[in-house]
Parts: sequence; structure tokens; C-alpha cells
Amino acid sequence: MIARANVLGVGINALNMTEAVDLCSNLVARKTPGYVCVTGVHGIMEAQRDPSLRRVLNSSFLTVPDGMPTVWIGRLQGYSQMRRVYGPDFMLALCSESVGRGLRHFLYGGKEGVASELACSLALRFPGINIVGTFTPPFRTLTDVEQNDLVNMIAVAKPDIVWVGLSTPKQERFMASYLSRLDTFLMVGVGAAFDIHTGRINDAPAWMKSAGLQWLHRLAQEPRRLWKRYLINNPLFVVYMILQLAGRRGYNLEP
Repeated sequence: MIARANVLGVGINALNMTEAVDLCSNLVARKTPGYVCVTGVHGIMEAQRDPSLRRVLNSSFLTVPDGMPTVWIGRLQGYSQMRRVYGPDFMLALCSESVGRGLRHFLYGGKEGVASELACSLALRFPGINIVGTFTPPFRTLTDVEQNDLVNMIAVAKPDIVWVGLSTPKQERFMASYLSRLDTFLMVGVGAAFDIHTGRINDAPAWMKSAGLQWLHRLAQEPRRLWKRYLINNPLFVVYMILQLAGRRGYNLEP
């Protein structure tokens, strides 16, 4: 099992993109259900306020480092091989790998029409990819009827991988709650990947990603929605991590 760096009590797997793709492909081949959380500062800080979310993250098959700050913390803890596993890039890498294996994909999330548009985009990018269904959920909690409809839809489609494009922490809770109910092997929460790969959100340039400034690029595009997430969470994350690294606060990785 890949080691996990302790980032404020959230276990972030110390791996790279290739390892993450290989582990997920092998999980599907073994037909052993699991979910993957693509987690950065926002998810980690939400987990500080909500122990149930921390349990969801720590109970995942993988919780991968979506942002550079989590990678830097992991390296400070001795995981020199740790690299960023950025959600939209991870989606493309696993989709590419899946074509030769004939894996089946289902797209769950996004605003009206986004999942269908993403299916077309992926089909153009990866000829031969097998996308067996899409579903755009309402922003509210699913009713009992809608839950049953989703379960039946997945039972008919039988996807190997369900991609979940909701916001954090909604997508993490959804995966943890539905994994045992859906006829699939792997669920992956990729957040904004649905919007990025359909051109609704512009991705940051490579230098901003490497410098840990991608949040600034996102904030400039959606200031009204994201200001609180970044301008409050980011400084708090720095303070809490300094205290952890200094030994002033102890955090365990218990689910």
C-alpha cells in the first residue's frame, strides 16, 4: 500500500501520476470497489471543520495530492518521490490508459448538458473510449425515486469507472455513500475537471501550477464563488501546518 503523508490528519498518498493510474487500473482488474479523492487545501481545511469528512478521505482507496502545497508538505515529511496528481490531468491519464483495456466509463455531475458534452470531448480525444452513460444530478439531495433511478441506470450501464464532477465536499460524501450501492468498481471525484475539459473554465498555465498559484487563477475567474475558499482557507492552512510541523498539534490518520 502506498504510504500516506499526514496533512492535518488527512492521509495524502505519497505517489505520482503513473503510480496513481496503475493502482486504479489494477483495482478495476481485481474487481475490488474503491473510491479516489483528489484533494488539495480546500478539502483538507473542510475536513478540519468536519470529522465525518476526514473519515471519508481517510477511508478512500486513494487520496491523491491535487495541489502543490500538499506535495510540499509530503516532501517535508520525507516522501521525496511525491508528485502532484492534478484531477483533470489524472482523468485524462486514466481515460487514455483505459482504452486499450476496454474499460467502461460513466460521467456523473456538472451543470445541465456538461456531462454529455464531456463525453463527446473525451471520445474525440481518445478514439475507442467506452463511455456508457452520463447523468446530471440536481443541486439538491437526490430523492428516493432519483436514487433508485441512478442505481438502476448504473446497473444497466455497468461502468468500471464512475467519474464524479461535483464540488468538494459533496463529491467525496457522494462516493463514500454510493460506492456500495452502485454496480461499479471505481469512483473518482474530479471536481472542476468536467468544466475544464469542456472549456467552461480556463486551466492555469503550467508555471502557476508549479508555483502553487493555481488558486489565484481560479479566484480571478470566479471571485464571487471562491473568495471565501481561498482567502480564508489558505492562510489558515499555512498556520495549522506550521503548528503541526513544529509539533504543537498532533493529528492521527484514523478513519
